[in-house]
Amino acid sequence: MSEPQGPDAERRRIENLRAVLAGPPPPKPAPTVAPAPTETPDAPRSPRTWKTALGGIGATIAMLLGKFKFLGVLAGALKLKTLASMLISIAIYGTQWGLPFATGFVVLILIHELGHVAVLRQEGIPATAPVFIPFVGAFIAMQGRPRDAYVEAKVGIGGPIAGSIAAWITLVAGLVLDKGLLVTLGHAGILLNLFNLVPVSPLDGGRIAGAFTRAFWIGGYALGVVALVLTRSPILLIILVVGLFTLWQRWKNPIPGYDEIPRGKRLAIGLAYAVLVIALAATLPIGMQIHPAAGQV
Repeated sequence: MSEPQGPDAERRRIENLRAVLAGPPPPKPAPTVAPAPTETPDAPRSPRTWKTALGGIGATIAMLLGKFKFLGVLAGALKLKTLASMLISIAIYGTQWGLPFATGFVVLILIHELGHVAVLRQEGIPATAPVFIPFVGAFIAMQGRPRDAYVEAKVGIGGPIAGSIAAWITLVAGLVLDKGLLVTLGHAGILLNLFNLVPVSPLDGGRIAGAFTRAFWIGGYALGVVALVLTRSPILLIILVVGLFTLWQRWKNPIPGYDEIPRGKRLAIGLAYAVLVIALAATLPIGMQIHPAAGQV
């Protein structure tokens, strides 16, 4: 059976992806009179299935456990567990969004992880090969500690920079070639990289925020709370709970000298972070409406 094509299919894919971050909608009260269901061929299906919600929450918990070990370097070529987890992710995503989108989405996640890898190799920090987790992304368990918060921030921002560039290239290619699939993939990559920059540990944004002052740590967490209120995302709620514990531990038990970063390096990281967030936020609306001329994949 061939997969549905065209703008409607692409909209369903990206709406389903947003549902992973937003979580299931609140239950609706039962109507006093149950009207006979009517359905038209063009009626959109609800993307927020219980499988998607439970899969996203469960995978997020697994990611958080891995993120505590942080990220690391990809040792040589892709290892068996990396390739196997990629194929499993593609298969699971494919049941929700179709194999073409699933394959492209996993490739975008891989590019994001390779951004972390590049910095880790540059800093000589050993780590495991990446492991993919459906509906969350991937993580690399770091087997060494960065020498200071500046290095940790560099590793943290390396992934979003690489992932954002890949997402923008995909989006532009989709618009130029009138390919709805590429437009949707580009928007999905922008959305996930922006979400990952929320300044709350264990997200990449939380690692980056470690290079700033303690006042920014609190401000970043407050920003995460605002995002939770706006999105009502159960996944973000889990992240905030873990992030609060991490914030408390880092505040009460600081590592001597770890946060002593020259002002110039703090400014450099802060500028890179601000530019990346603004650029992602500015380009996010471009892919929300599928290109009107988008046709077959």
